[in-house]
Amino acid sequence: MIIFGSRGYLYQLAVLTLVCGWCGNPAAHTLRKRVTKFTLFFVPLFPFSTKYATQCTFCGGEQRIPKEQADQLLAQHAAAQGGNPFGPAQGQGPGQPGYAQGGQGQNPYQH
Repeated sequence: MIIFGSRGYLYQLAVLTLVCGWCGNPAAHTLRKRVTKFTLFFVPLFPFSTKYATQCTFCGGEQRIPKEQADQLLAQHAAAQGGNPFGPAQGQGPGQPGYAQGGQGQNPYQH
């Protein structure tokens, strides 16, 4: 007996500020990529479907977009973030801006 099927994977690529086509509000939209893979014995082997969509965080409206438009939105987002597609918070650690060192950041709940 051979067990086969498919499984979907959802990836959040970016959070963008756009004017929603459903509610008309300028709001944050998540850019998502859905990949459906063929599975054999519950092991994902290869993708056979890839779809892109944006979803408004204000009203929840979702709109499918072509791959070319998703790539363009992702490139615009990366340019707005200074070339870092994950935003300014990623990759920061001790000794870098935005990270409190040895006693500089006081805990407001300590007395």
